Amino acid sequence: MKQKISLDDVLSNAPDLILYAAPIMIGLALLEFYFSWKQKKELYEKKDFLASLSIGLVSVFQNLLIKSILFGSVIWFYNIVPWSIPVTWWTTILCFVALDFFRYWAHRFGHETSLFWATHVTHHNSEKYNLSTSFRLSWTQQIKVVFFLPISLMGFHPVVFFICHQIAVLYQFWIHTEYIRKLPKWISYIFVTPSHHRVHHGKNAHYLDKNYGSTFIIWDRMFGTFQPEDEQAIYGILDQPKHYNPVKLVFHVWGDIFRKMGKTKNPIKAVRLLFQPPDALYEDKK
Repeated sequence: MKQKISLDDVLSNAPDLILYAAPIMIGLALLEFYFSWKQKKELYEKKDFLASLSIGLVSVFQNLLIKSILFGSVIWFYNIVPWSIPVTWWTTILCFVALDFFRYWAHRFGHETSLFWATHVTHHNSEKYNLSTSFRLSWTQQIKVVFFLPISLMGFHPVVFFICHQIAVLYQFWIHTEYIRKLPKWISYIFVTPSHHRVHHGKNAHYLDKNYGSTFIIWDRMFGTFQPEDEQAIYGILDQPKHYNPVKLVFHVWGDIFRKMGKTKNPIKAVRLLFQPPDALYEDKK
């Protein structure tokens, strides 16, 4: 019979890898900042960097405060199914691949629906692309936990899930750089590289809504969203903010959503707006 697990079981066995890695990542970003300044590459803008750092630090501490809620939801779904997948090295790899598949769809919905775009836009509203960009994680992104609950329903142990999830998040750090250009073809065919992710952050017309992969680029190849890097990306979003206020950078699309919903007299249409493409928020501006 499957043994139920508790929140204490997970908290005591799932190390907070991101918290431990945070000082290293900040140090590497500062090093890249220095080389960018020394080489006059202009990859950083001081106010933009401080905004990214502020958003990232709040996100880290926020996760510490609410992780019990997130862990609890994953544990609850794991405990309600009668089956479980044994913890071995190969099932851990299987969990990572399955998680990456769901991360692809969470990321894709994060661009294709207004609700989830509001939880993700913070990561894109910088006109610079550097290691500090990886710090720009919205303070409302936890809503996307709904995409990862199937991992628990499949029977993967929550400790394995959280370790895989943190490794996937840490993988995203190194791909936010201009310094690493094209990598060998066999790597680029399977894994997300800085080249792939520069495309994803570009607002060039043919770069929009491409390369959603987190660790593996194979999902984009399978589902028709792959785009190779063929020109320099222009970074930022189409409705680009003209400020560096961290709070506004996190919540500006939420504000757009609530304003649009407030103007919609039909409550059904107002709710439907949440699941329409982000362009629907700005139709009256066109």
